Amino acid sequence: TMFSMLHPLDEITPMVCKSGAGLFGSARVQYVADYSMRIVFLNAEPSIVMTYDSTQCLHTIWALRRVKPEERSAVLKLSEQVGTPQHAATSSSFTVQLRSLSKGDSPVGSPFQNYSSIHSQSRSASSPSIHSRSPSISNMAALSRSHSPALGVHSFSGVQRFNFSSHTQSPKRHSICQSPNSTSTDSIFAPETELIVPELCIDHLWTEAVANMREKNSQASKVFITTDLCGQRFLCYLVESQLQLRCVKFQESNDMSQLIFGAVTNIQAKDAAPVESVDTMLVLEGNGNLVLYTGVVRVGKVFIPGFPAPSLSLPISNQMPCPSTPLDNINTPSKPLNKHLGPFDEQGVLSPVPELRDSSKLQDSSYIDDCTFQQLATFIHSVRDPVQNRVTLDLSNGSMIRITIPEIATSELVKRCLQGIKYILPKEVAVQMLVRWYNAYNAPGGPSYYSEWNLFVTCLMNMMGYNTDRVAWTQNLDFEGSLSPVIAPKKARPSETGSDEDWEYLLNSDYHKNVESHPLAKALQLDPLEVKSPKDNLSSSHCLDSSTLLFPHIPSIFCVLHLIYEELKLNCLMGEGIRSLVVLLVQLARDLKLEAYLDYYYRDYPVLVKISRQTCIIDPAQIGFMHHPSFFSAEPPSIFQWLSSCLKGENVSPYPYLPGICERSKLLVLSVVLYIFGDERAVSNEASNYLIKITSGQRKQQTEQEEYGCSLRHSTSASSLAEKLVIWMTNVGFTLRDLESLPFGVALPIRDAIYHCRQQPASDWPEAMCLLIGRQDLSKQACEGNLPKCKTSDTQVLSSDAPSTTESEEEDDGMNDMNQEVMSLIWSEDLRVQEVRRLLQSAHPVRVNVVQMPEVSDHEYIEEKENRLLQLCQRTMALPLGRGMFTLFSYHPVPTEPLPIPKLNLTGRAPPRNTTVDLNSGNIDVPPNMACWANFHNGVAAGLKIAPASQIDSAWIVYNKPKNAELANEYAGFLMALGLNGHLTKLATLNIHDYLTKGHEMTSIGLLLGVSAAKLGTMDMSITRLLSIHIPALLPPTSTELDVPHNVQVAAVIGIGMVYQGTAHRHTAEVLLSEIGRPPGPEMEYCTDRESYSLAAGLALGMVCLGHGSNLIGMSDLNVPEQLYQYMVGGHRRFQAVMHREKHKSPSYQIKEGDTINVDVTCPGATLALAMIYLKTNNRSIADWLRAPDTMYLLDFVKPEFLLLRTLTRCLILWDDILPSSKWIDSNVPQIVRENSVSLHATEMPSSEDLNLETLAQAHVYITAGACLSLGFRFAGSENMAAFNCLYTFAKDFMKCLSSATASIAGHYNLETCLSVVLLSLAMVMAGSGNLKVLQLCRFMHKKTGGEMNYGFHTAHHMALGLLFLGGGRYSLSTSNSSIAALLCALYPHFPVHSTDNRYHLQALRHLYVLAAEPRLLVPMDVDTDTPCYALLEVTYKGTQWYEETTEELMAPTLLPELHLLKQIRVKGPRYWELLIDLSKGVHHLKSILSKDGVLYVKLRAGQLSYKEDPMGWRSLLAQTVTHRNTDARAFKPEAISAFTSDPALLSFADYFCKPAANMEQKLEVFDLFSSILYECVTQENPEMLPAYIAIDQAVRRLERREMTETFDLWQIKLVLEFFNSRSHQDRVRKNPHRGLFMNSEFLPVMKCSIDNALDQWLQAGGDVCLHSYLSGQPTDESQLSMLACFLIYHSVPTPGQLLAGGLEGSTSFSELLLKFKPLKLPVRALLRLAPLLLGNPQSMVL
Repeated sequence: TMFSMLHPLDEITPMVCKSGAGLFGSARVQYVADYSMRIVFLNAEPSIVMTYDSTQCLHTIWALRRVKPEERSAVLKLSEQVGTPQHAATSSSFTVQLRSLSKGDSPVGSPFQNYSSIHSQSRSASSPSIHSRSPSISNMAALSRSHSPALGVHSFSGVQRFNFSSHTQSPKRHSICQSPNSTSTDSIFAPETELIVPELCIDHLWTEAVANMREKNSQASKVFITTDLCGQRFLCYLVESQLQLRCVKFQESNDMSQLIFGAVTNIQAKDAAPVESVDTMLVLEGNGNLVLYTGVVRVGKVFIPGFPAPSLSLPISNQMPCPSTPLDNINTPSKPLNKHLGPFDEQGVLSPVPELRDSSKLQDSSYIDDCTFQQLATFIHSVRDPVQNRVTLDLSNGSMIRITIPEIATSELVKRCLQGIKYILPKEVAVQMLVRWYNAYNAPGGPSYYSEWNLFVTCLMNMMGYNTDRVAWTQNLDFEGSLSPVIAPKKARPSETGSDEDWEYLLNSDYHKNVESHPLAKALQLDPLEVKSPKDNLSSSHCLDSSTLLFPHIPSIFCVLHLIYEELKLNCLMGEGIRSLVVLLVQLARDLKLEAYLDYYYRDYPVLVKISRQTCIIDPAQIGFMHHPSFFSAEPPSIFQWLSSCLKGENVSPYPYLPGICERSKLLVLSVVLYIFGDERAVSNEASNYLIKITSGQRKQQTEQEEYGCSLRHSTSASSLAEKLVIWMTNVGFTLRDLESLPFGVALPIRDAIYHCRQQPASDWPEAMCLLIGRQDLSKQACEGNLPKCKTSDTQVLSSDAPSTTESEEEDDGMNDMNQEVMSLIWSEDLRVQEVRRLLQSAHPVRVNVVQMPEVSDHEYIEEKENRLLQLCQRTMALPLGRGMFTLFSYHPVPTEPLPIPKLNLTGRAPPRNTTVDLNSGNIDVPPNMACWANFHNGVAAGLKIAPASQIDSAWIVYNKPKNAELANEYAGFLMALGLNGHLTKLATLNIHDYLTKGHEMTSIGLLLGVSAAKLGTMDMSITRLLSIHIPALLPPTSTELDVPHNVQVAAVIGIGMVYQGTAHRHTAEVLLSEIGRPPGPEMEYCTDRESYSLAAGLALGMVCLGHGSNLIGMSDLNVPEQLYQYMVGGHRRFQAVMHREKHKSPSYQIKEGDTINVDVTCPGATLALAMIYLKTNNRSIADWLRAPDTMYLLDFVKPEFLLLRTLTRCLILWDDILPSSKWIDSNVPQIVRENSVSLHATEMPSSEDLNLETLAQAHVYITAGACLSLGFRFAGSENMAAFNCLYTFAKDFMKCLSSATASIAGHYNLETCLSVVLLSLAMVMAGSGNLKVLQLCRFMHKKTGGEMNYGFHTAHHMALGLLFLGGGRYSLSTSNSSIAALLCALYPHFPVHSTDNRYHLQALRHLYVLAAEPRLLVPMDVDTDTPCYALLEVTYKGTQWYEETTEELMAPTLLPELHLLKQIRVKGPRYWELLIDLSKGVHHLKSILSKDGVLYVKLRAGQLSYKEDPMGWRSLLAQTVTHRNTDARAFKPEAISAFTSDPALLSFADYFCKPAANMEQKLEVFDLFSSILYECVTQENPEMLPAYIAIDQAVRRLERREMTETFDLWQIKLVLEFFNSRSHQDRVRKNPHRGLFMNSEFLPVMKCSIDNALDQWLQAGGDVCLHSYLSGQPTDESQLSMLACFLIYHSVPTPGQLLAGGLEGSTSFSELLLKFKPLKLPVRALLRLAPLLLGNPQSMVL
């Protein structure tokens, strides 16, 4: 049986096979269950399996793929039908021997138990019939599963035998189908067996033919896939017993759906290995020779230097041939890699194997088999470990040698030519040609790199039938020794003195010609040396030998080489190669008598073409044998000419190209068509209008679709043609490096498009595209976007080492991991961050400053100091809450070290002697467990430093567990923090259980809250079970009573609220509703701290029904709002049908509540539940219930504190009515209170009999505070100035009121509470902004430590401080529903009285603010320096009912407003490149930026400085030019360039080329020119045009000096001019006149003039004669050739042949000429210059 696993963590599943009707009878699907089948080979690409059948001794190949659903069901049905045990035993389909299998595979009794039927298709969480045994494992497997079935399997060809013992019978178990209703009465179905669903299927492809005599053990020992030099693929397998390597050729069928296998070829072999990168394989023959094959064609023997060759032992080996004899079939590895062959390594000369002279006879002679390697000491035993082109040889003496098989070609040019020739020739010819070339190139002592081309030419021409010895220029190709197989080696000259022939040989050499045409030779004014033409050259032109291999294919090879020549023209780096290639092309063109081509090459390279005039005659009788291909054109295809006519807007014929070889030509043709013609179909897939694909005769036409698969992907947005072009170029894989190697004229349209795109790119373009348009800022952004952020920043790495060094001086205060760089940019003017650190640190002793009065005894003084310390400690214990906010998510922990938790230091130091004051001295009474909650908060603060993106796992969390029990509370807080930042989901269930069973109250609280926060709103079942255990109301009535600590119950209830947040889950809501009014039990069970439980139940109920308002589906019978109203105002308890009726029958024996509701307990929870349920619904009827009472009588019934909650709730419901003004706040206060209460500013006590002033004053302050708090919620995190000013005045009023005489009326405690609430509201509005005024208020409150200031108020003030600097200024608060719910829990306006007070509100809930924090800081990062910087942002708000669509400018780094309010964000110029983030398409892009530390990469424009260096913008380049009022570019000093660009290339250019040295006066104008060019490039933001400017200038100067040896640059200038005159470009300029390359300069017109002048001067100086003789077809003067070519190119003069065809001879007038020239498309300016010649009076050249 065959099994498969798709992932290491998956279950094993059986395989299915689908076979043809051949072997198994009918074609059907069944399990693979054949004992004789063994797997021999697996491969991923193509996905196949090879098996060997040991009974039939046959190899079979199968295709491996995923099972289709119908096949799966067929197999499963099949196994169901086999019902009875007899059938089961005999059935062939499912013969799994369970027992033998379970021995190896599964620790469990039945293997099926861990084969849970989870499968990617049939996995569903809700289906009850499938219970997965190991959910976590399989889900992981599903996540990381690869797509191709065999993708993860590395090809291994070891023999895999699955030998299950087939005799241990055991009852077969079949499994029931998934459908839960299929029941079966059969007894053999064991209850726990589940179905194994097969995942992979194999299809039969090929089986080898049955031989008459098969040996028993002919199983393949090695299988591999190899490709021959022409790309045909073979599957080869080695049958060792018969010493055979069998090769099967295979190819994909036309529709790509299956593989077709061909015939088998046998090669005698002992061993073999593929050589992938050379497309060959090494075969070790039986006699010990190593032979190289390509496919099944023999290439030649491999000779390894220093290794004994078989023929050394022969007696005849003393006939040593001359070392340079070419050896046809012998190959040398280019680098011998075995170290013990020292001498060969050093000399680098590989001597050939001494062999008989006629190596072809040697192979056939019989004695080579007799004297095999076996007689020698060592022989090659096997071949192993092939990688790329390296193979290891295993020798018989145990040592190994690693050898390298040489490449087929190293130079780019030869590779290209070989590719092209291989492409065009029939496959058999191509393989022969390549084998011959390979042997010539890699003959022992092979050539050095630079003569590779010469060798190639010689080899190629010999194969075409040339005698390379007789052709002049091939004679002079300098080889080391002659290597052409036809030539006899040169005779060594005996005379030492030398002879004249040597000199002539030198003069004829290539090297001499290169020197002669070198610019240096002209500069030194060397006279050209006259070469005496070799005597035998012209006398006898020789014939071509027509019997050679490539003779019939000369025209097609010529064509291909010409196209390669055109392709190479598009790469500036191949100039050398083009010159070499032209010489070969000229020779072929001359021999094929192609005048048009000759003329064309002459125009390109006038100097090279005039050199050789020798033709070789092709016998006319033989011409018939040549294949003239269909694509052969009489007019030479020219890519420049084609682009030029494109730019002029003429109709163009399709351009021929070779797929895979001339990729650049194709790319440029299509891009110009797209950009100039605006034809978008060109790049989609119908390119046939502009391109014609050349195929060799035998090839089938490939479908166009696969060639142009890279059409415009619609994912990226493109509006203009320029954008479309750039997107298309990116998709084809065009990069900046490709662009730089394009000639400047050809690249211009692309550069123009890029320039237009660069101005305003979209923010969602992929990385490659941004790189192409030169916006590194965007590409870096795109690249960062794809990587998960796990790098630890440098500051952090330092900080993890810091504590060890500075421990003595300073304890870690938990705030050293903040990002100082960014914070110093946000708050650059002052040291407020240090101030906050000072206020929030709790790790150092506090200063206890008590002056000893004279009458106080020492003992009393000590007590006084300790009492003062106790007061200060109330503040110290409140600090960690604020610190957690300040350091929120600022740290990536090191996984190998525990998280440093700063100590909470409750000691003091008393001046002047700095003596330590301690609370544990026993002098005063200290409350027990005073610091336990403070430690908890300290742990949370430390844990919240960990950023959500950190890499943390379960082990690390457990690793942090402290050793000693005192720190357990901190660890509990740490666990809660991990839940809040989402890491607790990684903690294993086992560990969670472990922590909870310890029964440590704090740990349970932290863990339950943490886990629930991590699973917010998921309704996760396992977490629900975990929480329910701690809530008696959620347990079944019969369950045993668990003794759960009260605070843990509160945490669990809130946890339920979080897990079910926003789901409106009916059962949960019902239980929570009844829990708000849970009566105290008879045994005093629930009588302490009932308020916090009721509040928690209310908050949880609010979370569950969050924002659902009146549409609570399916809950109308619960009457939720009415019930809550009753809890709020009191009244008779209505008994509902709640589960716990039994428990509450007997009333409590101590608390006399009777049937009425205790409002003091239930009111806060019910009020806030209403607030959350109706949040933002603007429901007036509910809001009216919550109005503050407006009569004195009713006011007496409500606790003033509850008025705060009611006002808050009412405002949150009427969300849209909240306005940021004091008028609105006052409007919440009822009239009676407003009229009669003491104003906050009054000084003396008013008196009144009939009104209770105290009640009114308290009502006033609490209602005001409630309204202020709701304002804080409404504008949380918005930095709304109106809201800020309004709240700030109220805060000031409350502070005045506290110090006034009237404070006692409202009560200090109440005023302090209200002040704290207003302060928190202020901090919410300004969250993360670090506002100075609020900071001053907080600092003032921090200093107040005596009197009424208790732990709770300190908590509130430091929470306000923390919110103000939330996450070090990187985070702000959100106003989404879930955020408001979290903030209501965290900022509940009743603060604890002392540090262990949890009566009204569980302290741990204060940390839930984390769920409302969201990263909103945008930090511009300069992409060049990688440091944060300032940048101007323009933020556009969407219009709302309060304001129109508006735009405001912010200086980043800044906190953005909430994203749903924004329409778009722009990085504004002029200093940085513009960048638009459009939020109307979706905010996910910006969200991902913000979550990764908010880094937005920006790029400085050229000529601009950053805001830090130049705050006012007076130093920028443009500002300077304005102040000088000088339009002349010479005002630009090259020294100043450093201020405008940081590009090192431009700086050095300015240094070397723009600053004239002392002795260079005559070159001044060049320097000026360069300076102005540089200035223009920098100011126009296109420094990449600098090379083009300079190239144009240089070309024009060369032309003026008449030193043009090739016309390449002239073509480029012509293309540039044509581009700027093209219609599409003119249109673009009209649309935006100030933008574009070369636009506002006089440079181009000047250059054009210079060229015209230079050519006209040449005409007048005697060029006209030369031109006339050219046009009439007579030979011209040698010295004028290059200028003539320039003239012809620049004025696009037709060839003489075309002129004759046009019949231009008898023209008499200019008008006649105009008519006749129309079809030739000659420009008029050129015709004007030609007219005098053509009209027959060359003398009167009047221009």
